[in-house]
Amino acid sequence: MSSLPMVKAEGVHKSYGSIEVLKGIDLQVQTGEVFCLIGPSGSGKSTFLRCINHLEKINAGRLYVDGDLVGYRQKGDKLYELKDSEVALQRRDIGMVFQRFNLFPHMTAVENVMEAPVQVKGVSKSQARERARELLEKVGLGDKAGSYPTQLSGGQQQRVAIARALAMEPKLMLFDEPTSALDPELVGDVLDVMRDLAESGMTMVVVTHEMGFAREVGDNLVFMDGGVVVESGNPRDVLTDPQHERTKAFLSKVL
Repeated sequence: MSSLPMVKAEGVHKSYGSIEVLKGIDLQVQTGEVFCLIGPSGSGKSTFLRCINHLEKINAGRLYVDGDLVGYRQKGDKLYELKDSEVALQRRDIGMVFQRFNLFPHMTAVENVMEAPVQVKGVSKSQARERARELLEKVGLGDKAGSYPTQLSGGQQQRVAIARALAMEPKLMLFDEPTSALDPELVGDVLDVMRDLAESGMTMVVVTHEMGFAREVGDNLVFMDGGVVVESGNPRDVLTDPQHERTKAFLSKVL
């Protein structure tokens, strides 16, 4: 494992007008770690996740991915925002899977997966198609390469979305409640793919309601509420023996 954390947040603040959503988040995600974020709706988990790849701009603090400052360049004490093209370059290394699958409806599964490597990295179509087929195989959808999103279940679409993110060969994967929009019986297939990814050593930050997944697969767990980190630690310890009253109250409702 590299000694440098893959994600480092220092005093991260984010506001929308007068509403402060993140109130000074400090945390580190080590390379190869599965880092789970839990907490009630509105606690700032998804906002924080979106700040990691600069889909949301932070108002104060610093965020680093693999040692690089995200979204800004520092000169002396001042921060200067990067150009869109420079931010896009940083995002190439960060895969993101959303609640909603966001697949291109007019493209087949294999076309969805090969699109970004062709357009963004300039990979040849034949090479991208071959890699896309391998990735679809990896997420258990080798037989669905020619299917359009409307012909796939929610769980299958989400697995295509994971394959699409992996096609860019990211060093970090962000998952924003990837199973919350799925029917309960489809959740397991998506979690299985995420488990396999974790075993392969992928660094993952996962906002989730799936406490079983956090307990089994997570290396670290943070409970957020009201824009702050309330409690963090080994997932099994936090889930079975929470130290903070707010964590206890939350877990009593979800476990």
